[in-house]
Amino acid sequence: MTPSDEVRKGLVTAIPHLRAFAMSLCGRSALADDLVQETLTKAWAKADSYQDGTNLMAWLFTILRNEFYSHIRKRKREVEDVDGAEAAQLVSAPAQMASLELGDFRAALATLPEDQREAIILVGASGFSYEEAADIMGCAVGTVKSRLSRARTRLTELMEGTPLSGDGRA
Repeated sequence: MTPSDEVRKGLVTAIPHLRAFAMSLCGRSALADDLVQETLTKAWAKADSYQDGTNLMAWLFTILRNEFYSHIRKRKREVEDVDGAEAAQLVSAPAQMASLELGDFRAALATLPEDQREAIILVGASGFSYEEAADIMGCAVGTVKSRLSRARTRLTELMEGTPLSGDGRA
């Protein structure tokens, strides 16, 4: 079955948002691109299960998120970059202060637990409501708010170089 016009147009419109979310989850552009491609392929194949008029972006983000976790489960048994060739390509000196700050932010974001990082990307960067993020993450709205609050607090601490909050948790 051919996808509806809404799905076809929505898939194209969603690509930059899916790529940004994928990058925030995995941190490597090649892997993020593969994740987005797999998401689009699955969405196209399952377009008949999408109901026109519902939140297409949430549907796509859910597919991407599930693909990411499936990939993690598969990778647990793999050893990658044994010779260090991939790591050697990642080294470059930033030319501007903004690049340094962005690098610091990405590093701080990467240290957050996955559930907190996911919450801050969905609500803070991707603009989803708490309810939409809760649907994507498969949890309660209050859980999203809690994860988001902890993530913001921890990012502030990391970016300002202040110690962990009183209980020692991020």
